[in-house]
Amino acid sequence: MSKLPNTTKLALTCGDPAGVGPEVIASWLASPAAVSQDVVVIGPPRWLESLPAGVRKIAVGLEDFSATPGAPDADGALVAWAAIERAAEGCRQGEFCGVVTGPISKERLAKIGYPFPGQTEFFAARWGGEPVMAFAGGRLRVVLATWHIPLHEVGGRLGPHLLHRAAQAATEIARIDCRAGAPVHAAIGANAVNDRWGQGIPPDKPRIGVCGLNPHAGEGGLLGYEERDFIDPALDHLRTEFAGLSRCQPADTIFARALQGEFDVVIALYHDQGLAPLKTIDFDESVNVTLGLPFVRTSPDHGTGFGIAGKGVARATSFANAVTVARQLIAARAEP
Repeated sequence: MSKLPNTTKLALTCGDPAGVGPEVIASWLASPAAVSQDVVVIGPPRWLESLPAGVRKIAVGLEDFSATPGAPDADGALVAWAAIERAAEGCRQGEFCGVVTGPISKERLAKIGYPFPGQTEFFAARWGGEPVMAFAGGRLRVVLATWHIPLHEVGGRLGPHLLHRAAQAATEIARIDCRAGAPVHAAIGANAVNDRWGQGIPPDKPRIGVCGLNPHAGEGGLLGYEERDFIDPALDHLRTEFAGLSRCQPADTIFARALQGEFDVVIALYHDQGLAPLKTIDFDESVNVTLGLPFVRTSPDHGTGFGIAGKGVARATSFANAVTVARQLIAARAEP
């Protein structure tokens, strides 16, 4: 992991200008929580002019570009792309310590030649490193072992190296609390009520629950062989490094157990396995976190919201939490 730059500036990117990104950023900037934050907002010139005069800004895109809320187009996709390019370069040059990204339209970007399935993969390409996608919500913390791949490819990807990266990410995200003002390291064991799994685990070690791939975690091989043959053996080996790492647990109950305090973090083996429960429980609060890269990147865990853009109903809670989580991660990485 690279040494963090000697700056406190966070870059905030607009996302797709026709979506809710610009308005939730503007709403957050108007809140008391934003007053003390050292941020630089990156977006199209006309939108930047509408923000408070004291906010530092970097313009990207055509001078006369103007977005229509709810009506995405190619020019807006180019602005979204240019904003993350500028943020990524700023981190490399020591201008920013991390990035909080607004939501983009993957479909619109693909139409203009953007070669990545999402922003996670973009930042990995620009910064180097092996990204891991994680999420911090008000009640759940989730790490995805795999994410933007077809379901039929998941089993073949779940090797020891990938599971090790997921366990490393779970250890880092376990110490994060997305609530504004929450201290770093407050999260571990904070909700422990019915701790069946954590007996004997040191209190400073996160309790990491791992979802099974198959129904009932394979039922000893009756409902699938992956857990028995290679996932659980890999987890058993990793437990020498990660004391609180479980074997595969039935995915239909593991999140309820986490809510009861049995696990600090859940590792889901594929995208929807982790995000369906997270977004059901913490949709308005959760934060998308990219771990495993030299710099911190977070984002609100919602999409562009084209259907509600410009109607004054988009909430800034998730974006505010994304700033909080970015600051917590940066502070944690700076510790000796």
